[in-house]
Amino acid sequence: MNFFDRLHDRIVSVDSVVSVGLDPDPKRIPNHLEEYDLPRWAFNRRIIDATHEHAAVYKPNAAFYEDPDGWRALEETVAYAHGKGVPVLLDAKRADIGNTTRQYAKVLETVDAITVNPYMGRDSLQPFLDDEESGVFILCRTSNPGGSDLQDLELETGEPLYERVAALADLWNENDNVGLVVGATKPEELEELREQVPELPFLVPGIGTQGGDAEAAVEHGLANGVGLVNSSRGIIFAGEDAGEEFAPAAGQAAKRLKAQLNQYRE
Repeated sequence: MNFFDRLHDRIVSVDSVVSVGLDPDPKRIPNHLEEYDLPRWAFNRRIIDATHEHAAVYKPNAAFYEDPDGWRALEETVAYAHGKGVPVLLDAKRADIGNTTRQYAKVLETVDAITVNPYMGRDSLQPFLDDEESGVFILCRTSNPGGSDLQDLELETGEPLYERVAALADLWNENDNVGLVVGATKPEELEELREQVPELPFLVPGIGTQGGDAEAAVEHGLANGVGLVNSSRGIIFAGEDAGEEFAPAAGQAAKRLKAQLNQYRE
């Protein structure tokens, strides 16, 4: 089974399309966890315990782990999530050429899927695309305001650059392992991209603290019932003011988001 088949089964089993972003900002981790050898891992373990019944996937962002203790914390986190039956999507936005990108792709031996950046073209993504069992989410239309600096540029064909990215991703999906990252902050573009690439699952960030459109995220983000809607800070820091009781608040936040999104699922 490839990643999207496994993800389909996970979505069905927990009745959820929620992606929980595991971004353990050291400045926001509760003080009582600092006594642990790996505070980020201690934090993530409690978040996973509280949210796994509502999580279709966990999405750690590599930026929060890029130091020796961080990589150890990430390895523990991935193993623990897998032990709970939850796939892991590494938000790393990788891409390069030659041997460098082949090295980057080795992380797919540990995680189930990854985000990648298409700016350098197909050869920079080929080792990821060649991995038939793993998921590859290609950045397409991001939710940050500055995304329009490049993504909105009009090509000679009259199409914006982000639409060309979607079309190329569709062509590159030879192993049925490609999805797109499409933000929830511009629902009309979500709808247009869904019409353009009806078979590609979307990873939709921008829900929660960024104020994205939850209804549009579900209506246009899923392809044959498969897709993900991500919330990071809105879930994992929901109990930021609760001290040692932070995890139950995260669990309730994940449960609420699941219920909110399920209103719009068929």
